[in-house]
Amino acid sequence: MPNTMQRICFILHVKKDRLEEYKERHTKVWPEMLEALRETGWHNYSLFLRDNGMLIGYVETPDFRKALAGMAAKEVNDRWQREMKEFFEDPEGRPADRQMEPLPEVFHLD
Repeated sequence: MPNTMQRICFILHVKKDRLEEYKERHTKVWPEMLEALRETGWHNYSLFLRDNGMLIGYVETPDFRKALAGMAAKEVNDRWQREMKEFFEDPEGRPADRQMEPLPEVFHLD
């Protein structure tokens, strides 16, 4: 059976003066947020952060747009996005989940 998971990578930008607090918040992600991510098809979800604020996200999911929409419908996601919005650089002031634009994949070993 072929792997039907999409591999999604995206870039966001965390404000440089908020890096440590951003990292700290992610050591204490709410259990209900973790459950909502799993319920809506987020698998192997990882975040990587450089000292300059560049945040790389990676997730595997059957359907990224559906996974985003599923989270958008969750009350816990609304609370999380409101709290985390202040950490991100975005001229349009969008929450992080509305900034996630997949990067095109150019190579995959398997």
